[in-house]
Formats: sequence, C-alpha cells, structure tokens
Amino acid sequence: MPKHPTDWSPELDQKTQREAFAEDMGGADKVARQKGRGKLTARDRIDGILDDSSFREIGKLAGSGTYDEDGKLIHSAASNFIYGQGAVGGRPVVASADDFTVRGGASDAAIYRKFIHAEKMASEFGIPLIRMIDGTGGGGSVKSLEQMGYTYVPEVPGFEVIVENLQTVPVVALALGPCAGLGAARVVASHYSVMVKGLSQVFTAGPAIVAPLGESHDKEGLGGSEIHTRNGVVDDEAVSETDAFARARAFLSFLPSRVGDPLPYVKSSDDPSRTDDSLLSIVPRDKYQAYSMRTILRSVMDEGSVFEIGRKWGRAAITALARLDGWPVAVIASDPSFLGGSWTADTAQKVKRHVDLAQQFGLPIVHLVDNPGFMIGLEAEKAATIRRGVETMTAIYTASVPWASVIIRKAYGVAGAAMSDHTRYQYRAAWPSGDWGSLPIDGGVEVAYQSELVASDDPAAELAAIKARLAEVSSPFRTAERYAVEDIIDPRETRPFLTNFVKLAMIRR
Repeated sequence: MPKHPTDWSPELDQKTQREAFAEDMGGADKVARQKGRGKLTARDRIDGILDDSSFREIGKLAGSGTYDEDGKLIHSAASNFIYGQGAVGGRPVVASADDFTVRGGASDAAIYRKFIHAEKMASEFGIPLIRMIDGTGGGGSVKSLEQMGYTYVPEVPGFEVIVENLQTVPVVALALGPCAGLGAARVVASHYSVMVKGLSQVFTAGPAIVAPLGESHDKEGLGGSEIHTRNGVVDDEAVSETDAFARARAFLSFLPSRVGDPLPYVKSSDDPSRTDDSLLSIVPRDKYQAYSMRTILRSVMDEGSVFEIGRKWGRAAITALARLDGWPVAVIASDPSFLGGSWTADTAQKVKRHVDLAQQFGLPIVHLVDNPGFMIGLEAEKAATIRRGVETMTAIYTASVPWASVIIRKAYGVAGAAMSDHTRYQYRAAWPSGDWGSLPIDGGVEVAYQSELVASDDPAAELAAIKARLAEVSSPFRTAERYAVEDIIDPRETRPFLTNFVKLAMIRR
C-alpha cells in the first residue's frame, strides 16, 4: 500500500510547481518575442519600478490549469495580470503589470477578480497604486462571443473602485505597449501618466478597427506619444521604460500616500535664504521680449527638485511639482516664450488639472505670473477658450490650499485675475517688472485719446507725450501706494519670500 505523507510537503511541492509555471509567463517563445520588440516583461517591470526585494506578489497561483485523466496537474497557464505589494522610496504601494505574453493582455485571458482586488487593496489600505499597462484589457475578442453563446450589455467590473482611488490615493499609469479600449481608459484614469516614445500607443480602438472608416494608420500614427503628449491625454513622454519608472517614482515622492496624510518632507541642504543675483536682470526691460521662466523656477526652488508635468501640451503654462526648504509644492508658472504666455483653451485645462491635484492632496500652490490674458482670435473662440478659462478660475476660487503668487511681469484681464482667489488673504508680491491692468495700455492709447490726437498739430509727438504720462501712472509702485499689490520685492529675494510662505503653510497643516 502507498505510504500517506505525514505532513503537507506534497502540497507545498505543488505550490512550488505552480509558481514556476507562473514565472514562465506566456512561455519561452512569447517572452522572447516580447523582448525582441525591445520591451521588458511584466515581471521585469515590477522589479524595475519597485525598491529592491520589496515585492510581495498576490495571486501568483491564479491561472488556468490543465489536468490528466486522473486529475493530476499537467500545466498551469499564468494569468496575464500580475500584482502585489511593494515599496517606492520606502513607502508601501500596490504595483500591477499587464502580461502581454499571455494573449496580448486581453481580458478574456484575465481573471477579473485579480484586477479588482489590486484596485481595492490600494483603496482600502490607503496606499498609492501603480498600473503598468500593456494590452487591451477590454471585453475580449469577437470570437469569444461565439464561445460564450451570447452578447452582453457593456459594463466595466471594478470601475467604481477606479473612481474611488482617483478620489483617495495617488494613481500612476504607465503605458508600456499598445493600450486600447479599457487599457487606454486605465491609462487616463490616473493622476499621472507616461508613455514611452516609439514603444507605447494609446487609442480607443486600434488600426484594424478604424480601417472600415476609411482611415489607414499604423499604431504609432494613430495613437503614439507624439499625439497624446500634445493633447493632454497623457502627461509625459519617456525615452525608455527605465525613464518611465524613474518619472513615476519621482511623481510619487511629492505626494502623501493618501488624501489627508502629511506631506512627505525631505531634508534639504539648500539654504532657504539663498539669493540669486542673476534674477535681477533675467526679465528684459523690453516687455515684448521673452525670457526663461524655467530658469527662474530652478533658481527659487530647492536645487534639483523641479519635476515638470505635461511639458508638451498647454505650453503657455508650466506645471510642476517642486520643493521649498524640503516641503513639496505645486507650481504654476507662465511661459512667455510660448504665445507670450497667453492662456489657450488647453493651457487653461492643464492649469485646472494641476490645481485639482494640489487641492486633492493638500499641496501648497506657488504661482509665478506673466499672463497677458486669454488667447484671442477665431481659433481661440472655436476652442471655447473662455469656457475653459472660467472652469479653471472656478477651480482656483474653490481651492483652499495655501497659495502664494509672484507677479513676474504681466497680469492682464480675466486670465490675469486667475493668478489667485482675490477674496482670500493674498500672500503675494511683484517684481519691479510688474505690468498689469484690464488691458495693455499700449494697445488702447490711440482709441482712448483719439480726439486729442486728431486735434493735435503733431499727433506723433502728442502720442509720445501721452505714453510717457501713462508710463508713470502704470508704475507698479503707484499700485503698491494704494496697497493694490501687497509688496514689491527684489527679484533676488524671491526664494526667501517663498520659503517663508511654505513655513507658514506647514504651520497651518
């Protein structure tokens, strides 16, 4: 008679065998094909984004087993969704990765409960979620409908948890291959998203599906990063998967693990009272000449801390995370090198998204202002610029996080008024280059003084005299006399001005 084991070693041997099958993913050929495309495997990606040796996989045994006639396991095909607990910068996160080597990441090869549980783990434990997406993740192929024997009314299992996570914990999404349908939606349903140039594509439906519309595209032409980093669908473009991992880790380093938690402080060796003589001359006296706002940002924030988000879209505004004396802040800064800093519709949307992020996670906001107003003209009207601008102003006026503004140069019209909520206490200062009003004086002189100019024997001289008088009136010091701007500071003192702000903001928290 066969001997019965006295312990559970045979079962543990089976566990080891099943885990080995899971490690094989889609098999040697599929793994080789994945790497041949210049892509990492799902397991490589998990290891690449997390702290060393921090991953604890959950659901590794899930898959599809094959058994002999006696019920003995022959093989277990892995699930195409891998997730578990890990750490980024020593803080717990939930990390997940689609495995394209198993049926191209399609949902009809997935186990939905794993996907939903990954989302629920982040939600219920209040820890950040990282999604690495490579595949469709949608409702399966048309062929699967015949196998099922019926069609179904569409729904997205677990989407309610995706929505909850967007309201409670930081969510990062990395597009690391073709992401269609629900896969594309999972990229967008995040606080920060990245595509890899030439490697990842995002689309509602791929080239074969749109072909009957008479459109012929390859994947890159339909949904590559050149498209989606310029329209705001995704935030940033990475040059490699490793670069994408670094960007995701950097983003998370600025945010608390969940809404309401303390902001992550990093001790800084950068003197909070440091001044920079180069700022005294960085803004040209010619008000129509551009300068580098990014140079100002790098100067006033902690050294090496500026992390820009969405550089390729909404380009009239720079949005970034940075640190002041070790504390994280959200930064909005005009970019006078693009359209003079005029807000377009997509610029307004970009600013609103950043304000919403700061409000949700409690980040103080620093706004460096050089805004000549909303973009004007037919194309601006077609783009609904004023509607998008008002939506952004609404976000600004409903934000309650600490807010500091520095007027670097221009602040005109309704868009200029969006520098802050004027009904709150204004922690605000201007540089001596400040230039503001309801509309630029230069553009309205001839209209406002038309009768005087017509009556003058020398209209050109009269116009020059009028402009000289108005130049005196428009001095920022005249505004400061009336306390209509709170202070005018030496540009070199901008960093101390802002580090004092963040010190007050942290007392408030």
